[in-house]
Amino acid sequence: MKTRYIFAASLMLLGLVSCDKFLDTMPDNRAEVNSASKIRALLSSGYPANTYLTFNEYMSDNVDNLGDDNPGTNRFMDQIYTWSDVTEETNDSPTNFWGESYLCIAHANQALDAIYDLTGTSSIAEADAIVAAGYGAEMAEALLIRAYNHFMLVNEFCLNYNTQTSSKDLGIPYMEEVELELNPKYERGTVAEVYEKIQRDLELGLKYVSDGYYQVPKYHFNTRAAWAFAARFYLYSEQWDKAVEAATKCVGSEPSSSLRDWQSIGKLERDRDVRSYEFVKSKYAANLLMLTSYSAFGYYFCYPGITKYSHNSYLSFTEVGYAKNVWGNEQTGWRNVSDWYYMSPEWYNGATFDCIAYFKIPYMFEYTDPVARIGYAHAVCPAFTTDEALLNRAEANVMLHNYDAATADINIYIKSVIKPTYFKKDLTTEDIVAFYSAIENGTWDKPTIKKKLNPAFNIGADKGIQESMIQCVLGLKRMDQMAQGLRWFDIKRYGIEIWRRTLQPDPKAGQYDAAFKPYRLDDVLTVDDPRRAMQIPQDVVSAGFKPNPRATDKPAEIVHQPKSLPVSNQ
Repeated sequence: MKTRYIFAASLMLLGLVSCDKFLDTMPDNRAEVNSASKIRALLSSGYPANTYLTFNEYMSDNVDNLGDDNPGTNRFMDQIYTWSDVTEETNDSPTNFWGESYLCIAHANQALDAIYDLTGTSSIAEADAIVAAGYGAEMAEALLIRAYNHFMLVNEFCLNYNTQTSSKDLGIPYMEEVELELNPKYERGTVAEVYEKIQRDLELGLKYVSDGYYQVPKYHFNTRAAWAFAARFYLYSEQWDKAVEAATKCVGSEPSSSLRDWQSIGKLERDRDVRSYEFVKSKYAANLLMLTSYSAFGYYFCYPGITKYSHNSYLSFTEVGYAKNVWGNEQTGWRNVSDWYYMSPEWYNGATFDCIAYFKIPYMFEYTDPVARIGYAHAVCPAFTTDEALLNRAEANVMLHNYDAATADINIYIKSVIKPTYFKKDLTTEDIVAFYSAIENGTWDKPTIKKKLNPAFNIGADKGIQESMIQCVLGLKRMDQMAQGLRWFDIKRYGIEIWRRTLQPDPKAGQYDAAFKPYRLDDVLTVDDPRRAMQIPQDVVSAGFKPNPRATDKPAEIVHQPKSLPVSNQ
């Protein structure tokens, strides 16, 4: 972990300090945090500077392989796309995300330690005394930071939480104290144990969170962001009633007033910089917590700079944003499709390239040497939005059999995205069930907007009503969260199988048709595939940390199954 290496480096530096100054130096070379202002400054470093966007999006079913000979890739992207154990290190790699997340946790723990010293307490068990001493808001932010970073780590590097197996599934270390040992040994524990501690920290943080001392609230765990986090946590931990309550506290009594204003964005120039910068503005009510990071994701996915693995038109027209959906649109061509969709992305295509690009995450480049044209790529992303909170409430209500309440939220969301010409009346629960029950589950060569769901919890209630409603919500979430990295978590929670297929250009396709078609099935991420838990970074494993298990053999029958399409566009 980064904290371990930082501490070791500090010990090396201490060896260079004279004996006279030794007793005046902090034992681990940390700055002394002895005031509320210093605690707040420390907590500003508790938000990760590395992001999950790239590996989550490219591990998901939002991309296909556009051909063996396509040069638009690199070794890191190849490893991510194939769910391989990642050995390449970039700012977007799992290794850096792991280290940065634990560094944020270390900052939160150091802040809590300072709070204990300043208030004469010893743990969060004495929360009332901490609040009475005037440090309740600082304690709340530290706890929310600690809970969030552990939540992201456990959902990336472990199997998804479920009440059936999580008491046995490998977890990650839950760091609750400032690390003072040179070479500490950590036990992974279980996913269930990690979730229990997240919930403890989250709920205490919710109790005392305050927007009062933030100068820029959207870059901290403000109150609404905290409730959005709670809604996601409770949804993932199958606490449906609490998820509804938390989401309601986030979106308020009039959710439509706080959703993203897609209509205004849709009127802007169709330029990736214009629209992506607009998407991440903190002034908008929909953006609840903004995270800045060192990342080339805006270039990879939204630019688009990676051409081999693409959210292509075939995928979009059959499964996601441009597919026929429950609101009843009848597309007759891609030009008409652009007319009905406020979120309308851009379509880039050519002889060997095909991409539907969503202009959400900007590609910001900081030149450290303008002459040599070198520097750092940056990204800004909303970690939580009101749109997600609303759809999380809809999903939780479906699990509680509150179908009409879920339908009401579905209608609110669709109205913010679909133009009135194509959504003339509110849907009923019966409309949704009729639409989804008539669709077959998609396959790799015959995809649909519906995929077989295999969650650990039951979704077969009420003669298929529940599953149809879940299919609708998951479809809307996939569309809403495109290029935001959250689809991967729904794939894990619902046991959705992902196929890795190669598409090839169809020489008979017209200029404005989806030119790529499925040619070959290369791999399948099955329901019980251990690769659903991303591998622990290799340097951490080398230090003695237990790695995630891996299957040793890949089923031969799912590899290289060509269809009767040409290998290349002749």
